[in-house]
Amino acid sequence: MSTLAVTDGLPAAAGPRFATETLRAALLWLMAFAGGFVFIEPGPYEVIGLATLFIFAATGLTLRAALAPLVLLLVLLNVGYGLSLFLVGDRIPAVIWVLVSVFLSLTAIFFAAMLGTNTEARLRWLMRGYVSAAVVASLLAVGGYFKLFGGLSDMFVIFSRAKGTFKDPNVFAAFLVVPMLLILRAMLSGRRSQLLGGVLLLLPMMAGLFLSFSRAAWGQFVLAAAILMALTFITSHSLRERFRIVAVAIAGILLLGAFVVVLLSVDQVATLFRERFALTQSYDTGHVGRFGRYFIAINLMLDYPFGMGPLQFLFPEAPHNTYLNSFITGGWIGGAAYLTLTLVTLMAGLRFAFVATPWQPAFHVFYAAYIGVAVESVIIDSDHWRHYFLIVGVLWGLMAVSRQYAQSAVPPEPAY
Repeated sequence: MSTLAVTDGLPAAAGPRFATETLRAALLWLMAFAGGFVFIEPGPYEVIGLATLFIFAATGLTLRAALAPLVLLLVLLNVGYGLSLFLVGDRIPAVIWVLVSVFLSLTAIFFAAMLGTNTEARLRWLMRGYVSAAVVASLLAVGGYFKLFGGLSDMFVIFSRAKGTFKDPNVFAAFLVVPMLLILRAMLSGRRSQLLGGVLLLLPMMAGLFLSFSRAAWGQFVLAAAILMALTFITSHSLRERFRIVAVAIAGILLLGAFVVVLLSVDQVATLFRERFALTQSYDTGHVGRFGRYFIAINLMLDYPFGMGPLQFLFPEAPHNTYLNSFITGGWIGGAAYLTLTLVTLMAGLRFAFVATPWQPAFHVFYAAYIGVAVESVIIDSDHWRHYFLIVGVLWGLMAVSRQYAQSAVPPEPAY
C-alpha cells in the first residue's frame, strides 16, 4: 500500500496547489459576476479585477508567444491614447479615461493568458459568473421596469428603458448577448433537461434585452445567434444534432414571437416600441446628428494625426462609432491599432472556429458575439465596455490553446 498521505483523493503535495486553483476559480467567477454591476466607476469589477490579476500573477501566469499580436496591438492602442493627452487642456478626466483603457486592456491580456492552463475548468467558471450576473441584472431590470421594487424601481430604469445594474440601457443590453448565446448553444446540443433549464434562464434575459429598447443590441443578438447556429450546424457531425438545431431555431423564433406579443400587450411597452422600432431617430439625422458627426470625425482625423484626446470630440456628443472614436481619441496610432486588432481577430477567429477542440462550442459563442460587437461598434461607442475586453481576451486565449491542442492533440495540463 502506498505510504503517500492523501487529502481529498489527491497527494498531500498537490493539496496547496489544488486549493490555489480553487481560489483562482472563485476569483474568475467573481470577476465575471462583478462585470454585471456598473453603477459607478471605479466599481466592483475594478476592485475584484485588480485583486484577481495580482493573485494570478503572484501564483503563476504564463504569457504565451501566440498572444504577442494581442499584447502589441493593445499597447499601441494605449500609446496612441497616452500621446494624445499632451493636446488636452483639462487633463484629469482624460487621464482617468486613459487609465481605464489601460486597465481594461490588461484584463483582456489576463483572460487570454489565464486560459493557457486548465482551460476548460477556468472557462467554465468564467462563463458561470457571467451568466449569473446577466440573470440577476435582468431580473432587477424587469422588476424595476414594472415597478415591483417600489421606490427602488427607478434605480433600474432610465428614460422608460430598462438598464438593470448599468448606467446605460445600451450597455446593459449588449452585456446580455454572450450569456444568452451560451445558453442557446447548450440548448442546441445539450441534454433534453437543458432545453427547459435554458428556457427558464433565457426568459428574464430576453425580457431585459427587449425592455432596454436598444435597437443595436437587438440586431447584435439576432446576428450573433444566426452565426452561432450556422457554425454549430456546419461543424456538427451528427444528423440528429443538425435536426435538433433546426428544431430549436424554429421553436425559438416562435417562442420569441409569442414573448414579444405578450410584452407588447402592456400599453407603455407598446408605445415605446413603436417609437424605437425605426431605422433612425431624431438624434440620428442632421449635421450634428449621429450620422452627421461621422463626417465631422473623418475630417478631424486628418487634422489631428495624434488625436484630439479623450472626451474632446463633442459635436454635441461623441461620434458613436468606436472605429472613428479610436482615431479621433488616439490618433493614427491608436486608430490603426484598434482597426487592426478587429480585423486580425475576425480573420484568425474564423480559422479557429473550425478547429475541433473540447472548447469549440464556447469558442463559437465568443466568436459570434465578437462579430456582433464589431458590427454594433459602427454605430455605438464600445471602447470601454468591460465585456468587450472579456470577449477579446477569451477569443485570443482559446485561439492560443487551440493551436497547441491541434499540434499536440493533448490538452494543457490542469494546474492542481
